[in-house]
Amino acid sequence: MAFKKLKLWFDKDLLKMLSDKILEVQPDFPAAAFKKGFEKEVKELELKDRVERMADRLNQHLTGDYPQKIKLLLQILGPENEEETGMFTEFYWVMPIAKFVEKYGLNHFDLSMRAIREITKRNTSEYTIRPFIEQNQDKTMAQLLKWSKHKNKHVRRLASEGPRPRLPWATKLQGFIDNPAPLLPILENLKDDPSKYVQKSVANCMNDILKDNEAIAKKTLQNWTKNAGKERKWIIKHALRNFLKKDVAWAKAMVKK
Repeated sequence: MAFKKLKLWFDKDLLKMLSDKILEVQPDFPAAAFKKGFEKEVKELELKDRVERMADRLNQHLTGDYPQKIKLLLQILGPENEEETGMFTEFYWVMPIAKFVEKYGLNHFDLSMRAIREITKRNTSEYTIRPFIEQNQDKTMAQLLKWSKHKNKHVRRLASEGPRPRLPWATKLQGFIDNPAPLLPILENLKDDPSKYVQKSVANCMNDILKDNEAIAKKTLQNWTKNAGKERKWIIKHALRNFLKKDVAWAKAMVKK
């Protein structure tokens, strides 16, 4: 992936890549109609709008209902990402499929959860999962709690990254800003995760909680200092980074334990 703005990769060439992949499993896919006029349509659009237009075209030109469409799209995902990087270099082209689930899959919870799990093994579903949290918080958080113990590090990361109260470039989850309690069992499961990728997400989620619910986050982190290994110590320090920069005494004392 040569260097250029990420939004510029969501162009007619990416649409052709998607159509070629789809044609391998659906030979009668109307590729010409799928691609027609796209370059002109998105010329002035930014990244999110380009991705959404691609998702809309998938919905428009794939045959059948949502279950049939997502079943086909999952067939083109290819091998999983074994690394902790590459989401936006090797697997950037999966983003329109994630947006497709986010926009069209809300009324198909179980099927969409399976799709989200597979998508996040390659790209990310941290934005895709959020409308499901807003629509059905209890059911979605129960799923994320299960995923916090998943064998795949990308799925475990999603469990803490998806419900972050203040996830960058996403709409805030006001419910968790008001009450972060549903997040804590997930973070508890992940506080000793061996993957640095997951550790960063746990720390960032706790950092979000600290911004609005300092007492709750402080108490949780204090409990974590007991018998903490190197992974958990790193998470605690990274979660407290803003307080450490401000030379806050209790935060400095906590990371010295």
